[in-house]
Amino acid sequence: MAHGAHRNPFPPHPDLALARDCEQCLGWGTVVTRDGDHELCHSCQPDSAGDEEAAASG
Repeated sequence: MAHGAHRNPFPPHPDLALARDCEQCLGWGTVVTRDGDHELCHSCQPDSAGDEEAAASG
């Protein structure tokens, strides 16, 4: 039996207004990694971790 991090069964929720004209994710707002996981597109979606850090420091 393999042990490791458990995948989140729910994909992230992108802002489709930002993703509309993105060529990287083709308007979906998410991309699929080599492991088959969905993650937010780095080209059109804001970095939520960076936003949290900015909010905590400001």
